[in-house]
Amino acid sequence: MVVLSLDGLAAAIVDLDGTLVDTLDDFVAALALLLSELGLHAVDRRFVARSVGKGSEHLVREALAHCGAAAVPLEPVLARYQHHYAAVNGRYARVFDGVDAGLDRLASHGVALACLTNKPTAFAVTLLERKGLARYFAHVFGGDAFTRRKPDPLPVLETCRALGSRPPATLVIGDSSNDAQAARGAGCPVVLVSYGYNHGEPIVAAGGDAVVDRLDRIAWPLA
Repeated sequence: MVVLSLDGLAAAIVDLDGTLVDTLDDFVAALALLLSELGLHAVDRRFVARSVGKGSEHLVREALAHCGAAAVPLEPVLARYQHHYAAVNGRYARVFDGVDAGLDRLASHGVALACLTNKPTAFAVTLLERKGLARYFAHVFGGDAFTRRKPDPLPVLETCRALGSRPPATLVIGDSSNDAQAARGAGCPVVLVSYGYNHGEPIVAAGGDAVVDRLDRIAWPLA
């Protein structure tokens, strides 16, 4: 169990895809429907794990390029992708082991929780509701909630503002360098999970204060 020196911990900001929920198969399914419409071959989980985490536009753009269709206009294709993703959102996803217990532990100690993701807000809210996790979060902010996305620190700072917490007393929990960079830029401590996506790169190089195998293996000194 990882113990952090966070005596004044007031809040936690938690990522969604790859941190709370394994959504790779949802992405694969939605992209398969889209690419089939375009007469292109499907992509696999490994491709999605490398490409997810930077917003829907990035994922679709990468998929088109991977299939040799980079010249296809993005806007109408993105609209079709969003249509397909809405239809499968949460259908093939599963909550990672230890998530419910980890969130329960945070909530039981009065830690205010927000979910901050680069996924569109509406999709994030729906996914959390369908997986029984929405009840934990006072706020849910997606990639369309602010003018910039992670790894920019702005979304973290704005989420701290919404929670009424100072960045040094707000723990960021995520699965990628996006989360680590955003937390560092905002002045927040950050814990990363080992089982997430991180663009296909080793998580130990992402610069977290700690890496854990399950969300319920985070602990800290409490007053």
